[in-house]
Amino acid sequence: MTKGMVCAPQPEAVEAGALALKRGGNAVDAAMTCALVQTVVDPMMCGIAGFGTMQLYLPNKGHHGFIDFHTTAPGAATETMWEDQIKAQARDGFGFILHNRANECGYESIMTPGSLKAYYEAVQEYGTFDWKDVIQPAIEHAEDGFVIRPHVDEFWSASNIMGRMSVGDKLREIPATKEIYCDGQGETYPVGSRVKNPGMKQTLERIRDGGAEIFYSGEIAEEIAADVAAHNGLLSLNDLKNYKTVRAEPIWGEYRGDKVSCGHPPSGGVMMLEMLNILEHFDLRSMTHNSADYITIVAEAMKYATIDKDNKMGDPAFDDVPVKDFIDRQQAGHYAHMIRSGEKANVIRFGEPEESKDTTHVTVVDEAGNCVSMTHSLGMPSGVVTQGMGFMYNGCMGAFDPRPDMPHSIGSGKRRFTAMCPTIVFKSDDPYVVIGAPGGTFITMGVLQAVLNVLDFDMTMLEAVAAPRFTANSNTIDVSNRIPHFVTEELESRGYPIVRNPFSYVFAGVHGIRMPNDGKRKWDGGADPGRDGIALEV
Repeated sequence: MTKGMVCAPQPEAVEAGALALKRGGNAVDAAMTCALVQTVVDPMMCGIAGFGTMQLYLPNKGHHGFIDFHTTAPGAATETMWEDQIKAQARDGFGFILHNRANECGYESIMTPGSLKAYYEAVQEYGTFDWKDVIQPAIEHAEDGFVIRPHVDEFWSASNIMGRMSVGDKLREIPATKEIYCDGQGETYPVGSRVKNPGMKQTLERIRDGGAEIFYSGEIAEEIAADVAAHNGLLSLNDLKNYKTVRAEPIWGEYRGDKVSCGHPPSGGVMMLEMLNILEHFDLRSMTHNSADYITIVAEAMKYATIDKDNKMGDPAFDDVPVKDFIDRQQAGHYAHMIRSGEKANVIRFGEPEESKDTTHVTVVDEAGNCVSMTHSLGMPSGVVTQGMGFMYNGCMGAFDPRPDMPHSIGSGKRRFTAMCPTIVFKSDDPYVVIGAPGGTFITMGVLQAVLNVLDFDMTMLEAVAAPRFTANSNTIDVSNRIPHFVTEELESRGYPIVRNPFSYVFAGVHGIRMPNDGKRKWDGGADPGRDGIALEV
């Protein structure tokens, strides 16, 4: 009998989640087990000192909602702290490059983390396992060490992208980090190497016994605060003690009669709904998939959503974020009219560099119909490991706008926009597609295309996440290398700047599960071939 399915970018983590289902756990137990193992085996993509957002659909408990656990800026952060250090803005509009790199690497880049608190609260409130049982597989993986997979190696060894500091350089910057991840010559270990991290195991054991509070108000919190203070960072003990997750009901939309549930700002769910509202005005199914016509229409929808994000998105706790504007169908119809008329949206950028994509995802469904879709991350990893603790801190201060009086300016306690958009599509009242992705600001664009592939082109989930993708987070259309040149040549003839990415699988790493409810087809899962993961049914 099927107990459920787990899909994520790390095979070790997927297996741990699947075993939780086999032992009788529900989707929440499996998802949090998977997530904690992810923090060990993919330690720059996520971590207990990271952030994220999760959508929980739990029909037996009568619950459907979000746990949002974005990082918050420390109390010591100020709007003008880096005003004189600005070098450029990312081409996709997410983050800035500073001359002193303080927002990218080191203790100043760390924001108040939310991941561990969210994992713990999810298990306590909605799981069936004890916390100790959920965290134990991560402890065992930390004891054994983890083997470097191709995607991890690619991520570590990539040179700096458009001016950003490379992850490899970050791993060499802090002595405690270099000790774990580099050899005697200061080089990161190659594919197939097993990396031991005893500090991680010890920290996880302490959290197993002390729960999340030991990290936020207990001994570990005190050790974190002391280390950050000794290195002139911003994060304090009060920041950790005062951190709270945010709970919210989904924001709903519709696409061709199917209901779509997404999350509130500062995550990217409303962008997802806005793009679907625009695209519903076009008969995409009648077009050739990834033809010039198709890419033109979808890219313009991406650009309009990006413009609205740049101009209107912020932290709802600080700013009046007009959610209704993003999901307004009349506004979407106006954008669709402009696309039909051949008008091109204009995305304004300050500078050219590109954002890092340091994020991961887990999707789980179980036999009772419970669904969890969670995206979690370190943002851009800070490179900082406190001696003896083993885990890396987020580097989320790099996502803020260092210019004062802007929608995304730095502010004490403020959360910054992310494109994370764990999404569930319902046919009637039944979940049909449970999906999400890592990938920086490409997340919404990747998830959008996979959803369109399923709903408009009847693809299986694996076909949907494996199909060639493109993105338009700026006036340039970036395409994967599998999109034919004759298509991009036609786009160029229409006046679109094109950048061809050398990778065949790129622009987010979409992972999802499709659950047909017609009684004829089985569930099918899709793990993005651009990552190393799997979809595993048990």
